[in-house]
Amino acid sequence: MAASFRALSAALPNQSLTRSPPRFLAACSLSLRLNSVSYTPRRGATRASMAEIVTPKSKGKVKVFDTEEDLAVSLAEYAADLSKKSAQRKDSFTVVLSGGSLVKSLRKLLEQPYIDSVDWSKWHVFWVDERVVPKDHPDSNYLLAYNEFLSKVPIPTGNVYAINDALSAEGAADDYETCLKHLVKTKTIDQSESTGFPKFDLMLMGMGPDGHIASLFPGHPLVHENEKWVSFITESPKPPPQRISFTLPVINSSANIALVVAGAGKATAVHIALSDVSNSDVLPVQLVEPEGELSWFLDKEAASKL
Repeated sequence: MAASFRALSAALPNQSLTRSPPRFLAACSLSLRLNSVSYTPRRGATRASMAEIVTPKSKGKVKVFDTEEDLAVSLAEYAADLSKKSAQRKDSFTVVLSGGSLVKSLRKLLEQPYIDSVDWSKWHVFWVDERVVPKDHPDSNYLLAYNEFLSKVPIPTGNVYAINDALSAEGAADDYETCLKHLVKTKTIDQSESTGFPKFDLMLMGMGPDGHIASLFPGHPLVHENEKWVSFITESPKPPPQRISFTLPVINSSANIALVVAGAGKATAVHIALSDVSNSDVLPVQLVEPEGELSWFLDKEAASKL
């Protein structure tokens, strides 16, 4: 196990924050902590225009916003509130990101009042899936998150857990799972009492037009993996072909899942997932049934067929 952690560390040397992008230390080792930042009430925060709806197949809250901007405002408040509650009861707030437009939807956290009130020192950041490419590659979810979010908030570098991109897809998946198991053992990540899988505080995910989540694609055997924590794919129907992905049991063991979906191109998949319609081919997004709470953040275009 120790060799695996050293491999992660060696693959991600510390670099100055002035470089673009720095390689965050993605190793299961003791991380530097920042001083705690107190949370202050959100005075004068922008309020989003939103309607909460009930759908036949809804297993959680479904919020529909007039614009993607309103969605981003509400998402920031939601994430900040969960961060505050977590900081009051434990020493870590574990957050899982996906790629695509999701990271851009977090942009309001970079503004007041959140940038100065969120206790960023307790955030531990993971990826629900990642493309097995170098971290400075345009397809890297890490690079997207760094450019849009991580470079702009004071999360300790040792609290950001990227994959070891020097390994094969299978090796990177195994290495990431080993890291997660260590963090569960040291109680950085909670563990589900009912499933034994890691229980992340907040999983933020987008959805593809085909209803895929993470790198779990419709009709692919990986959707049915129920033992591994992290698996891999070498023939992804969406490029690049090699990826690692959290499995569905890990996703569903989360304390909170936010599905963030915007755009008319995803309206059909949203309709299938949330409406009482028959569909012979179950979409991966339809299998999201978390142990905790599920919240949908939709703009009106994505919700147009509900």
